[in-house]
Parts: sequence; C-alpha cells; structure tokens
Amino acid sequence: MARTVSIGNQDFQAIRKNDYFYIDKTRFIREWWESGDSVTLITRPRRFGKTLNLSMLEQFFSVDYKDRGELFEGLDIW
Repeated sequence: MARTVSIGNQDFQAIRKNDYFYIDKTRFIREWWESGDSVTLITRPRRFGKTLNLSMLEQFFSVDYKDRGELFEGLDIW
C-alpha cells in the first residue's frame, strides 16, 4: 500500500506514528550537533520544513520524549 503524503503536518511524532511519507532529514541533527555553532540560523522559503525540523529536534533532545526511541528507528540518526 502506498504511503499518504501528509501536506501541512508539522508534527514529527504524528508523521512517524501514522507512517506518512517522510524524507529522512535526521542527518541534520548530527551535522548541527557536530558543528558546535553557538547560534544557528535556518533560512528557507515558506513551506520548506522549518517547523517540522524543529519538531524533530525537540523530540530528539527533549526529556519529555526520552522513552520514544521508536520515533527515530530506521532513520539515519538511529
């Protein structure tokens, strides 16, 4: 069965939980972490995934999601 493209969904957890089509951008976490920058400015056009990336970062680093490793299972950062 084909995956659904969830247009406008900006919640990483909802996208992974519902198995929506998702292009893996978790490599960004490693690149950002290893860069050691004190400030990061993310400039992209509208509707380019900025909020979804921040949701992904929040759920990767937040203690509120510490037992939710399955969200990242099978992705590049795993």
